[in-house]
Amino acid sequence: MTEASSNIGYAPELDETPPQPWAFWRTDTFQRLIRHRAFMVGAVLFAIVALVGALAPLITSVDPNALSIRNKFKPPSWEYPFGTDNFGRSQLSRVVYGARLSLGIGLGVLVLNAVFGVLLGAAAGYVRKLDGPLMRVADAFMAFPAILLAIGIAAALGPSSMTAVIAISVVYIPRTARIVRASVLVVREMEFVQAALASGATHYRIVRKHVLPNCMAPLIVQLSFIFAYAVLTEAVLSFLGLGAAPPAPTWGNIIAEGRTYMREAEWITLIPGIVLAVTVLSLNLLGDGLRDVLDPRLKVQQG
Repeated sequence: MTEASSNIGYAPELDETPPQPWAFWRTDTFQRLIRHRAFMVGAVLFAIVALVGALAPLITSVDPNALSIRNKFKPPSWEYPFGTDNFGRSQLSRVVYGARLSLGIGLGVLVLNAVFGVLLGAAAGYVRKLDGPLMRVADAFMAFPAILLAIGIAAALGPSSMTAVIAISVVYIPRTARIVRASVLVVREMEFVQAALASGATHYRIVRKHVLPNCMAPLIVQLSFIFAYAVLTEAVLSFLGLGAAPPAPTWGNIIAEGRTYMREAEWITLIPGIVLAVTVLSLNLLGDGLRDVLDPRLKVQQG
């Protein structure tokens, strides 16, 4: 084999050069993203919600668990912009701190899916002997409705924030693994991967340098939707008393606490419900935009 032919499979080695500052912002992908209306709307809405959660102590100095019985059921006003609940707690403070906890749980699910979903999907797609056993286990988990499986796991482990992260992750990791596996099966058979094998590259290096980088687009799209599903599922678990234990505020348990007082204090349930809907909508818009820009099949159709 000549020196020129032996380097065929190492085209991605160019990635080892130090990245140029701001290189991504000049790429065609980034330009298409900022021109995508749905993506930008979703990005702005989610950025607002995330900043509110991150800057909660600066937005309100009121303890979200501070009781004031004589101020209970105060409607929204200048003093209490989101009103108060049945214990006189500031709903603004509870919703803002609830954003921090709800998004934190969603982020934990996102990280676990990114790690274990990629590991299982790459192993199943690249190692043929592991494909059957791993995918049959994934099929077994996916046979259950997602929310029912999450409720069952959370009920078995007991209510807590960590329980919510584990339960939701177990539900969605098999779905992420299948997405990664499908991409790996395609990339594994491409010529540059076969050339890398022929030139003596190790399997670990091939997966890390050649296979996984070419599976990032569908993975990023999948994770954006997983984040939305995780936030919504966490709200359901908290509503049922299987998420973060009260009095820790999450959007789900705030809604659950206010459902008894819908007639006299509808704002207790209505405001966190609207915030939850806006957050999930923003993440879905982000996912739709990423899919439209990163999916090569859509690029061909639009081109």
